[in-house]
Amino acid sequence: MMYKLLLVEDEADVREGLAWEIDWASHGFQVVDTAENGREAAELFERQIPDVVVTDIQMPFMDGLELAAWIKERYRSTKIIILTGYDEFEYAQKAIKLHIDEYVLKPFSSQELVEVLLKVRRQMDEEQAEKENVHVLKEHYRKSIPVLKGLFLSQLVTRSMADEEIREKCGSYGVELTGRSFMASVLRVDYVHQDEGAVKNDHSEASFSLKYSEDRYLQLFAVLNVAEEIVSRHGGFSVFIHAEDCVLLTASPEPDAGLAAQQTLAVLDEIRLSASKFLKLTLTAGAGTVCAKPGEIHQSYRKAMQALDYRLILGNDRVIWIADIETERTDPLNFDELQEKSFIRCLKVGTPDELDALLDGFFNGIQAGQLSVQECQVYLMEILACVMKVAKEFGVEPDHLFGEGAYPFAEIYKYNHIGDVRRWMGGICRKLMGFIVQGRQTGYNLLVESAKAYIQRHFRDSDLSISTVCSHLHISTGYFSSIFKKETKTTFVNYLMHIRMEAAKEMLRSTDMKAFEIAEAVGFMDPNYFSFCFRKQFGLSPREYRNGNGGVEIR
Repeated sequence: MMYKLLLVEDEADVREGLAWEIDWASHGFQVVDTAENGREAAELFERQIPDVVVTDIQMPFMDGLELAAWIKERYRSTKIIILTGYDEFEYAQKAIKLHIDEYVLKPFSSQELVEVLLKVRRQMDEEQAEKENVHVLKEHYRKSIPVLKGLFLSQLVTRSMADEEIREKCGSYGVELTGRSFMASVLRVDYVHQDEGAVKNDHSEASFSLKYSEDRYLQLFAVLNVAEEIVSRHGGFSVFIHAEDCVLLTASPEPDAGLAAQQTLAVLDEIRLSASKFLKLTLTAGAGTVCAKPGEIHQSYRKAMQALDYRLILGNDRVIWIADIETERTDPLNFDELQEKSFIRCLKVGTPDELDALLDGFFNGIQAGQLSVQECQVYLMEILACVMKVAKEFGVEPDHLFGEGAYPFAEIYKYNHIGDVRRWMGGICRKLMGFIVQGRQTGYNLLVESAKAYIQRHFRDSDLSISTVCSHLHISTGYFSSIFKKETKTTFVNYLMHIRMEAAKEMLRSTDMKAFEIAEAVGFMDPNYFSFCFRKQFGLSPREYRNGNGGVEIR
């Protein structure tokens, strides 16, 4: 592995000598840049993000320890090697507090520096190997599996999940969920009212509440153990704790929904009877509907919870199946939360191909389902409402999408075939995506122009920074940096320096202000650093530039 290195040394002969005398590549390093002082190094650092910085201590504008403190505050993993003389050694000892990795005493040979670099490289190799150590990662993952499995199962019964995500997580966490019929059931420990005598020795209501909570959780885990023992003798069942209940999942190979349900009800009753016999607890179980896909289990769970509500009428200590007490009909095709999120994401940042695939899925569902005309219209309106929601979010007027004076929801009734509606809706969606892309680009342009205007007004402030600009614009620095560089083809630091240097040039040509006054006027606290930057930018000192460009000469 090749590590990036930044070399910082104010003496040009030392800096160039180190850069050329050492075969950096053969030792695993690439010198990505060199700097004459700490402040220049800090600017270069943000562009290169080197792995190692080799720096002298005594330098103008920002010394080596100040640079080290600046780096460690932002990039703790960067290795820092300090170059120091004997007379600076006590000063260099401060480096210990800055977590400096190594130091080299002057005068030193190239070989001595190489030995230190190799030592640092071995340390980085070890750190990298530890990060990539498959065994360590596997061990961490193995210990996390029970928690991740529980989280996955809880998500499965509470929200819609894509089939691909379910298959992937079942494989990762060892959950057996293959079958042709699926069902969720809920086992709840029946609450037994305590009489006054049972708690008369407990003078604290809070301590009684705590004891009751502890007892409830102990009972819940006891029921889980009983349920796990029973389902281990039957294929196609799994049980886990969710909220304050035990949940039983059925994944039956039976295509017959009625038969799969009867098998589940028998297992629930067995768990209920065992809890009564061995734990002296009564349980009430709510059994949900049978569904054809794992992604619909959350609907079955919702029905199981509804079944439990019938305890008020039917009583405790029994198994209640929702199908026994509520007449079921085939659910109409629903535009559910998962579909809506996928559709919104596609409209905002997707491609035309992704849009076509989504719409094909939506409309194939309409053609495959046994829907009434009214149900079909409601489903289409749900999709269209999603389009309207996104259009409103991005400020796209309905007239721009549907035509002037058109009423979007009435448009559906103009078509005699579902294929025509599909083509019409595809056109509307592509038009909306076009408006969003155009608006986003306009937004980028406006953002960058606002930033430029702010920089132009405030470049004289010595404390102007990217954070200052982002705070004014109310955006994050990371987001702004990427947009600014994309739109201007340069970094914020370079752009600000360009503005300041151009202003300085104009002042040198047209005013009799001294160099230090101009430095302060364009945002430099240190006139020497201003002169350094000016020479680096234009190859001339401020005085040489003024004298060579018809400016007012200052004697």
